[in-house]
Amino acid sequence: MTQSDHPTEGALREAILYEALSWVGTPYRHQASRKGVGCDCLGLLRGVWRSVLGCEPEEPGVYSADWAECCGEERLLSAARRHCIERAHADPQPADIVLFRWRTNLPAKHVGIMTATDAFVHAYEGAAVVVSPLVPQWRRRIAGLFAFPMPLSSISRK
Repeated sequence: MTQSDHPTEGALREAILYEALSWVGTPYRHQASRKGVGCDCLGLLRGVWRSVLGCEPEEPGVYSADWAECCGEERLLSAARRHCIERAHADPQPADIVLFRWRTNLPAKHVGIMTATDAFVHAYEGAAVVVSPLVPQWRRRIAGLFAFPMPLSSISRK
């Protein structure tokens, strides 16, 4: 393979942003992941992953809709660490995956994709997929920041 057969990090980030923003307006539906039909925050991430990288790395299984679940393991954070590249919390970049926890003692239960250094796209319960500013109330709830892995094959916009 030649170097031109491999996408650059910039091309990957551009493809992620293009796809993630195309989901804006998709209605909120717990555990769904279909653009224009319905998704939750994880479903948004799963749909973008499928479009840009192909097959999902693992099935998420059943999960609670309760953002403030008081017990349980760090399933979302653990999966991100298995499949993505962890980054410094203080340096969010466009196309990074951002995980949130409601309180310090709760597991991370919300995910979005950064659209800028100060905004992210996410599925908001009771509404739809929206772009929100990364205001201090969101920023202090960041549980993890991750880059998508580089794909094994070329990127193409769908």
